[in-house]
Amino acid sequence: MEQAELTTEQVLKRDIPWETYMMTKLISGTDLQLLRRYDNRPESYRAQLLDDDGPAYVRVFVTILRDIFKEETVEYVLALIDEMLAANPKRARLFHDKSLANDDPYEPFLRLLWKGNWFIQEKSCKILALIVSARPKTQDGLLSNGEASNSKSKITCIDDVLKGLVEWLCAQLKKPSHPSRSIPTAISCLATLLKEPVVRSLFVRLDGVKLLIPSICPASTQQSIQLLYETSLCVWLLSYYEPAIEYLATSRTLPRLVDVVKSSTKEKVVRVVVLTFKNLLSKGAFGAQMVDLGLPQIVQNLKAQAWSDEDLLEALNQLEEGLKDNIKKLSSFDKYKQEVLLGHLDWSPMHKDPAFWRENITNFEENDFQILRVLITILDTSNDPRALAVACFDLSQFIQHHPAGRVIVTDLKTKERVMKLMNHENAEVTKNALLCIQRLFLGAKYASFLQV
Repeated sequence: MEQAELTTEQVLKRDIPWETYMMTKLISGTDLQLLRRYDNRPESYRAQLLDDDGPAYVRVFVTILRDIFKEETVEYVLALIDEMLAANPKRARLFHDKSLANDDPYEPFLRLLWKGNWFIQEKSCKILALIVSARPKTQDGLLSNGEASNSKSKITCIDDVLKGLVEWLCAQLKKPSHPSRSIPTAISCLATLLKEPVVRSLFVRLDGVKLLIPSICPASTQQSIQLLYETSLCVWLLSYYEPAIEYLATSRTLPRLVDVVKSSTKEKVVRVVVLTFKNLLSKGAFGAQMVDLGLPQIVQNLKAQAWSDEDLLEALNQLEEGLKDNIKKLSSFDKYKQEVLLGHLDWSPMHKDPAFWRENITNFEENDFQILRVLITILDTSNDPRALAVACFDLSQFIQHHPAGRVIVTDLKTKERVMKLMNHENAEVTKNALLCIQRLFLGAKYASFLQV
């Protein structure tokens, strides 16, 4: 059987030679007694043992993982811990009990992340994420395990634990160890860990934000809906962190989230995406993008549905009000600027509105003609015929309406780029490239006679 396909149930059917380990001094007599009492017992009986003497059992499990390297035994103990935490996640606090102050609860799991087969990696990841999340908050110079921060103990520093864990999670998103389970496992753990500011910082520094984006897409099966929910949860948590917001702004995150919210009927998915929109609305250019992507209408449609979650209904109302305010604040040039900077050029009304060009022509001089330069870059880089046609048309409008338009566009080496497009296979592109060239050669004096 493939190791990747092992299940906890199968692993727990094994007989582990605990007596042999005691004879070879890998475990103590006390450890053996505890294991005999716990092993192969009903869950209710084990629960009582953990309630009575939980830290002692945790110490035995961690000691075995630290000192014994036989794969079957490592898998077995990880399965025991996984089963224990699955039944009650709060048991992760046992790993931080004061009686274990001199034991390192992190090292075995951190090491096994990189060295074991997939079963070992997956269990170690889930367990480590729970243990890390359950640690007491640092107080009065104490580390999570109760050691003084200047202690000479060899206990793994929590910063190193988080760094190692986040590095492994990013590695799984980049190059999965398991074809179907690596990405869901990594994202599920991140959805827990990204509640911590230090993890957000690590994740952004490791360029992790862009690794989440492919998982933001409409889902149909139960598994894919859960993955989408946990990915959206990660993005929502990142939307509280400014450096992450910069990454989100330069990726296709927002259009993907809009596609999700348009097609999803799962309330928890819609809620977390709407809360993300609410967080991003006031940040940078997100408000303008949301308007351009048709979010106001989508919010109207969502409000008309029968949601039972009051938090979602309140978030939809707040988002609707925020979008209305955004639309009021946005000038026509702000909208135009967003369209150009995003490269999503289309025949929106402002392009062919003479009043728009007359009133805003001096705005094109901002940041050393930034918008003009982006239009010219679109001619070189875009494969979208509509975007190419609109860019050519807008350049022709700039030449016509700016007193020095012809000189400026010529100085920016535009002519050769536009002339190449006169041979484009799309008629709309060639027509507007020709118009631009005519205005470039004729100048503003005669350009007004040209008709589109």
